[in-house]
Amino acid sequence: MEGQDSQIEIEFSEQEYTASLNLAVKQAERHEREIYRLKNSATYRLGEHLTASIRRPWKLLFLPLTFPYHSFLIGLEKIGMKAPPNSGMIGLNSNTNSEDCVVLFPTNGVGFGHFTRMYAVAKSIRQHSPSTEVIFFTPMPTLHIPYIENFPTYHIAGKYKFQGMSSTQWNGLIEEQLLMILETHKPKLFMFDGAYPYRGMLNAIQRRPSMKKAWMRRGMFKKGSKIPVDSIQFFDTILHPGDSITTQEQNVEHSVEVKHVPPIILVKEEEMLSKKEARSRLGVPQSAEVWYVQLGAGQINDIESEIRLTIDALLERNSDLFIVIGESLLGKRVSFSNERVRILRDYPNAIYFRGFDYSIQAGGYNSFHEMRSSQIPTIFYPNMNTGMDDQLARCKVAEEEGWGIVIEKRETKSIVQAIREIVNIDANIKHHLSYHDTSWITELIID
Repeated sequence: MEGQDSQIEIEFSEQEYTASLNLAVKQAERHEREIYRLKNSATYRLGEHLTASIRRPWKLLFLPLTFPYHSFLIGLEKIGMKAPPNSGMIGLNSNTNSEDCVVLFPTNGVGFGHFTRMYAVAKSIRQHSPSTEVIFFTPMPTLHIPYIENFPTYHIAGKYKFQGMSSTQWNGLIEEQLLMILETHKPKLFMFDGAYPYRGMLNAIQRRPSMKKAWMRRGMFKKGSKIPVDSIQFFDTILHPGDSITTQEQNVEHSVEVKHVPPIILVKEEEMLSKKEARSRLGVPQSAEVWYVQLGAGQINDIESEIRLTIDALLERNSDLFIVIGESLLGKRVSFSNERVRILRDYPNAIYFRGFDYSIQAGGYNSFHEMRSSQIPTIFYPNMNTGMDDQLARCKVAEEEGWGIVIEKRETKSIVQAIREIVNIDANIKHHLSYHDTSWITELIID
């Protein structure tokens, strides 16, 4: 018995020693990364330039020229037009075996676009490979959504949530937290969905060379964009989800594999509520004409806003018409009282689509493809001022296919006219895009 106790104490001591050693290694690597960040900071490098000039007085003669030039180069790095020096960090963990795990990183935008795509990918991975663990890491505040499906989720607040935090400090937090996640779970695949890759994220993922790295990105890489010049090369695959329009951008040349995949929507037809159940949940009569309105911008209590003009025009159409306003979980609550107006603050709202007869939507990617897939006659209000997304061209496809109407200039007359026209449309949509083909996911998660 004493021998067994001694053996247990020895094993426990060895485990304790190993844990302490691993902790020491992680602390050393953390200090190493902090030194790397300090040496590559603008303050350190400009100070080093001044010190070098003082040490060699002849360089002081050229300082009025070299200092502004040096500052200009650092400025280009800050806006992503030039790669920072020593982008390959020291101490890469190249011999770590991967586990049957995937980490998804949707960034947060003005809406749910990035998150919705990654959420759809997560559910598809679970369908194709039930044993694969899917983990989220995101600045999105709606953490309860992945938790409903039992997807473990790590959260980091966005930079602007903090007072006075610099981009360098925030990227340091991203790097440290993501590194700990990658080292703990050892994923075989990391997928990012966002328009702009964070430097802290790039620093973290390059420390696992054996891990597959994919970037889900709508649209091509446009020349002159603010995408850091070296960021594309951090990934093995660039995934471009399909659209109804062909992008005419001039691409940045790169050597990374590109995959064009079908448009990604979250809710399949069999996951939607029946018309009866949807209307029962929404509290609208089964026999009523029901409109779904989701415009995003504008205050409903502002009588001059697009959404208020729209609501007033619909309410005047007939007394049996009901309106469901889609309210984002990311925004403030809508305050509007009318017995025929319902506020829907849920996610995903697509589960209610069978309960709607018509829809009025903004012209964003997700809204368009959800309406197109669900075959709901829709009036579109495209944003005419988006530099990276041609919403007008996308929405015009709905007119060409015969299930939508586009209003470029929104005013009472044009809105009323569009409402009259859309109710006479037979939305028998014949689209040519596959909305539920997720076979490409299998290729990514194969060891």
